[in-house]
Amino acid sequence: MNWLLVLAGAAVGGPLRYLADRAVQARHDSVFPWGTFVVNVTGCLILGLLTGAVTAGAASSSVRLLVGTGLCGALTTYSTFSYETLRLAEDGAAFYAVANAVGSVVAGLGAAYAGVAAAGAVWG
Repeated sequence: MNWLLVLAGAAVGGPLRYLADRAVQARHDSVFPWGTFVVNVTGCLILGLLTGAVTAGAASSSVRLLVGTGLCGALTTYSTFSYETLRLAEDGAAFYAVANAVGSVVAGLGAAYAGVAAAGAVWG
């Protein structure tokens, strides 16, 4: 049964990632991969909220599998982040490559922390 929860979450997260990435990137005329940045930071925020909710007993392990492993696992993308950062560096956009690497880590950790804090404020 658990794998069905992960599958259902991923079935939503994968297309959501693609659509959100394209929608965000279409609004920016820049080599910076804003679409991937936004979906990854959003996924960190969702996972932080979920982690806080599970810790507080407000969400079950089934919700964790559905949303955390399935949806967030398919929504976020470390491989695309890595590829886009490498491409920026290879194309001579070193500033954007470093900004993407550092910004993604800092913003992702910040979003996860904010999500845990928000969940603690709501359910703590």
